[in-house]
Amino acid sequence: MTEHSEQDTPLERVRLWDPAIRLFHWALVLCVVAAWGLGEFGPDVMTLHFYFGYAIVALLAFRLIWGLIGPKTARFAHFIYGPKATLSYAASLFERKPSYWRGHNPMGALAAFALLGLLIAQVASGLMGDPDDFINVGPLAQYVGSDTASLAIDLHEALAPLLLLLVVLHVATIAFYKIWKREDLIKPMITGWKWVRKSEDS
Repeated sequence: MTEHSEQDTPLERVRLWDPAIRLFHWALVLCVVAAWGLGEFGPDVMTLHFYFGYAIVALLAFRLIWGLIGPKTARFAHFIYGPKATLSYAASLFERKPSYWRGHNPMGALAAFALLGLLIAQVASGLMGDPDDFINVGPLAQYVGSDTASLAIDLHEALAPLLLLLVVLHVATIAFYKIWKREDLIKPMITGWKWVRKSEDS
C-alpha cells in the first residue's frame, strides 16, 4: 500500500520545502537545544550559551527575510489563515487520515508564528539582560537602563520553560501525526518532497 492510496482526493508529490528552509530548520533545532541546555545545566560562564544565542539571532534574521522573499511555501503570506480556515481545520484534526496539506496547515502555522515570536523575545531579552554578575552580561545591556536590563534577564529566565513547553508540544504533534493520522512530517523536512492534495491548476 502506498503512502497516498487511502486518500480519495487526487494527490501529487511536490518539492515542498526548499534546501534553505530545511537547513534553517535543523540548524535552529540544534542551536535552540544547545542554548537551552547550556542555559539550564551549562557552566557558570555562559560563553557557549551566548554563541549559540548569536547563531539563533542569525537564523531568525534569515527566516524573517526568507519569509518575505523566499519560495512560495516559505513565505509568511502562504500560511496566514483566518479564523474560519483555522477552526475548520481544527474540527477535522482528529480524523484518522493524513491531511496532505501543502505547507503549514492552519494549526501548524499558529505554532510556527508562536515559536518564532517566542524565540525573538528570548534572544532580545538575552541580548539586553544583565544578571549583575559582571560576567554574563548581554552585549546590548549597556545601551538600556539598569532597570530594563534587570527586567530583561528576568524575562529571559521566565521564557525558558515556555520555550521548552512549545518544543515538547511540537515533538508530540509530530508523533501524533505519525501515529494517529499516519502522516510523516519529518521526512519532507529532510528530503523536501511531500504528497499533497493536487491543486486545480496542476
